[in-house]
Amino acid sequence: MIKTEHHPQFFTATILEWKHLLANDLYKQIILNSLLFLVNDKRVVVNGFVIMSNHIHLIWQAMNGFTPKQLQHSLLSFSANKITQDLQLNNLELLQELRVNAKDRQYQVWERNALSVDLFSEEVYLQKLNYIHNNPVTAGLCDVPGNYKYSSAAFYETLVDEFGFLTHWRG
Repeated sequence: MIKTEHHPQFFTATILEWKHLLANDLYKQIILNSLLFLVNDKRVVVNGFVIMSNHIHLIWQAMNGFTPKQLQHSLLSFSANKITQDLQLNNLELLQELRVNAKDRQYQVWERNALSVDLFSEEVYLQKLNYIHNNPVTAGLCDVPGNYKYSSAAFYETLVDEFGFLTHWRG
């Protein structure tokens, strides 16, 4: 764990009404690109993640000068805008399922009030990391965590970061 003014956090965001929008690998890639940008811009350290068909889990830590709320907003608003743009071009029917009657938006990709929990102890930290990595196994998407492509599990087995944005939880 890196020393900053913020504790690492377990973060979960869910697609509106649990729709399986992220079953589309293009939309998973938008999430990955967003995380890569935030890491390269030195806003956050990402220690673990999984992208499921209707939600994401992260363990991340805001760097000094940024707040967890700012990171959440950046990730969710950027990815929502990119996904909405693609739907406008390629799937108007699905886009209509995301239409909302809100003052600040026409479409909504993510549920409001994402879950964010500070991780104060190594025990809880590792419990959340294992939970993230076992999520695809529990969902029946793979037999072992390292076989799921959209997760940090293989990184922890091989220490090879194929995504370009992961930092081992030990630093």
